Amino acid sequence: MKFFDFNFDKLQKFLEKLTQVLLLVTSVSLLLGVLFGPDSAFIGAVYQNFSQILTDIGQDGVIALVSIAIIFAVARK
Repeated sequence: MKFFDFNFDKLQKFLEKLTQVLLLVTSVSLLLGVLFGPDSAFIGAVYQNFSQILTDIGQDGVIALVSIAIIFAVARK
């Protein structure tokens, strides 16, 4: 049976690479959202959603600091 011959290592490597790409897209979107504001097309939506999450948690006013921390964490890898 070919189904039971599934290679989970390939799936894990693929998911790790996909996660890295998505982290880069998110960090760039947050950086551009800080630079250009929430009125940008796609970038503004990511920035507003991230801002809403932080507001819901109770961290109002630190969106730029958290965004920069995420960007540096991704850039360091």
